[in-house]
Amino acid sequence: MTSNAGELAEMAEALRGCERCALHETRTHVVVGAGSPDAAIMFVGEAPGHNEDVQGQPFVGAAGKLLDELLREILGIPREDVYIANVLKCRPPENRDPTPLEIDTCKPFLLRQVEIIAPRIICTLGNFATRALTDRREGITKLRRKVIRAGGSYVYPMFHPAAALHRGDLYEDVRLDFLTLKQLLDSPGFPGDAPGPETPQMELF
Repeated sequence: MTSNAGELAEMAEALRGCERCALHETRTHVVVGAGSPDAAIMFVGEAPGHNEDVQGQPFVGAAGKLLDELLREILGIPREDVYIANVLKCRPPENRDPTPLEIDTCKPFLLRQVEIIAPRIICTLGNFATRALTDRREGITKLRRKVIRAGGSYVYPMFHPAAALHRGDLYEDVRLDFLTLKQLLDSPGFPGDAPGPETPQMELF
């Protein structure tokens, strides 16, 4: 049987020379994803930025450093124990918003990653990732810290760590998203666990 790591490696190799949309004309590297192929927690962002495009790895800039810090401080786990990916695998020029065509082109690869890894929960960082995986049209401010059933997965929308870098007043909100995630993961009755007391902040959509 092919291992998760092997299947993810095959996907990465297949996407290395991807030319399915115009982003291949301006990218440096395809940024497929990184982390544990057997992760219980998967984080999904919007698209690679400049540092990610240069290094070929997701979340290696300032937002990635903040993500690493919150993982260690609040969840008590290293980056290597989660899996991190983006909706788009190539950087949009000047970090502009993804277009609907780009999202539709890349989304099947993200869904395949979810299928391979089968994480306990998918944390979507920001609007684009949340919409891509849930088809919900509400903004992240309304959906954050809720648990949304999407297909066979549970999705937990969060503010993107970059939000705290752009707006310092959102730092505590970003921390709160992680603190609530910790409560969810530790609470009996969380989806997939044995029945137990009501899970804090849980709202299945």
